Amino acid sequence: MNWGFVGASTIAGQYMAAAIRAQSRGDLRWVISNNPERAAEFAQTHRAALHGTELQQALVDATVTAVYISSTNEKHHAQALAAIAAGKHVLCEKPLALCVRDAAEMVDAAERAGVTLATNHHLRSAGSIRAIRDLIAAGRIGRVLSVRVFHAVELPPHLRGWRLDNPGAGGGVISDLTVHNADLVRFLLAEDPISVMAEMDTTGLGQGVEDSAMSVWAMPSGAMVFSHESFTHPYAASGVEVHGTSGLIMARGVLAQDPVGEIDLVTQQGTTRIAFDQGGIYERVVTDFIAAIDDQRAPAASGRDGLKSLQIAEAVRVAALTGQRQPINYGEFL
Repeated sequence: MNWGFVGASTIAGQYMAAAIRAQSRGDLRWVISNNPERAAEFAQTHRAALHGTELQQALVDATVTAVYISSTNEKHHAQALAAIAAGKHVLCEKPLALCVRDAAEMVDAAERAGVTLATNHHLRSAGSIRAIRDLIAAGRIGRVLSVRVFHAVELPPHLRGWRLDNPGAGGGVISDLTVHNADLVRFLLAEDPISVMAEMDTTGLGQGVEDSAMSVWAMPSGAMVFSHESFTHPYAASGVEVHGTSGLIMARGVLAQDPVGEIDLVTQQGTTRIAFDQGGIYERVVTDFIAAIDDQRAPAASGRDGLKSLQIAEAVRVAALTGQRQPINYGEFL
């Protein structure tokens, strides 16, 4: 199973190339980048057989089975549609597209073509997040009352650039982190927010885009969710709290790209440190994606999951812009 990389991104280099090579079969065959020097450098560093600047170069290669898209956000839609039309399976970085309608078109195209479309919401594949979900599902904290997601951190210098100053490319903390938190909450609680209220602001780094956001979501079960994202908090720790009628799950440092952090379960019996699988997160993303292709089933985070997380993030943005609660109608596009 050979791969074509579309976008020689930081995440592709730091995590995805190694995750693909960790599999029992397959390799990185193509690297496509708008910058020919960047494509050549990436290919040499990560031992890709071929590199170029035109997506069709990889798509006409019959030995390429799947495409991983990690270009800037505004390119995802057209690149994914082209890959799907060529019969390639697609693993796309979040968000799937700049707008919900484009993401829905991607999902529909993949389903009609009979290929797998997955969203790289990597947190679903983290052992820590799966352990939290299992604690909730097992009733260890009773009925969930509320969730607090704290994803306010400082954007590392090597990731600064279009995320901070290019709204046309999908910059801003809502597109970057709120979509992650949306998928995280959906995964943990197995339900979708029905409405959101929000505020956003520029607090030090953003230029033409928001760099901080806070929102409150209403869930069908009656649980409330508070989500906080920022690029400007150098001394903050990420994490998630899940409060229930019989206990609390406190997880710190788990909203990461590496299998790190710690989880405490607090009940009447006291505080228990919860162990979790510390295997490579992106390796599991790729393993699950390949299994989904082989078994013709949904991957860990499907295109529809990516579409829903984008709908939630878009509702957060509109709520912040208008100052009004935004209901979320998933049926319009699903």
